[in-house]
Amino acid sequence: MRALRGAYVIWLREVLRFLREPSRVVGMVAQPLLYLFLVGNGIRSGFTLNAARGADYLAYMFPGIVGMSVLFTSLFGAMSIVWDREFGFLREVLVSPVPRWAIVAGKAAGGMTVAAAQGAFLLLLAPAAGVRLGPLAFLGMLGVLALISLALVGLGILIASRMESMQGFQVVMNFLVMPMFFLSGALYPIRGMPAWLAALMHADPLTYGIDALRHIVYGSSRLAALLTQFSLGLDLAVTAAAAFLLLLLASWAFGASRSA
Repeated sequence: MRALRGAYVIWLREVLRFLREPSRVVGMVAQPLLYLFLVGNGIRSGFTLNAARGADYLAYMFPGIVGMSVLFTSLFGAMSIVWDREFGFLREVLVSPVPRWAIVAGKAAGGMTVAAAQGAFLLLLAPAAGVRLGPLAFLGMLGVLALISLALVGLGILIASRMESMQGFQVVMNFLVMPMFFLSGALYPIRGMPAWLAALMHADPLTYGIDALRHIVYGSSRLAALLTQFSLGLDLAVTAAAAFLLLLLASWAFGASRSA
């Protein structure tokens, strides 16, 4: 009971801190919109999906941009661990009787809530990208986004547990985030890629999450078979396994960290 209460308090603090930073809220919503409508329209003008003629590129890109927003929010949300360590708040939490795994659970739940809320807002703008989502599809995509976010928050906590400064964390994140995004299939399909690049895309766990989102967007239409890479079951299984493994490693790394 004490562990659950501690996790709840940590979760509530993460959510309130996000809501009390308007610039952070605006930035996290504006960035994916810029990618979608500026970059997306620019690429659409000179890019054709050879395997699926007739498919609108902006609609194809939409699940990838929603996944990108979750990627950025989830990974950088773990920055609060480094921030709390620098300002001494983490030390105060650690002397409390709350177990460390509960602190990780609260951080992960807070990061997932913020990322899922951001994703839900972007899903409401789907018609502007030519994507029509029914209530079930909306809820399905929200569930997949929550699963993706759990995996990425776990990765962020795993890295933040080993970082001593904000500068070091940001360097590692900048090195990690963009390759993960470009290798996820958010902007272009895996089919037709060189073998070495396709292998890297298969190794990126975000690839499976975005493929699952694309399954839900295209449903049972003919485009689903042309624009998705794996089965929906495989996508969900890999994403769930990545979330479980990364959260487990994050909990271990946080508990083993001497400076935590």
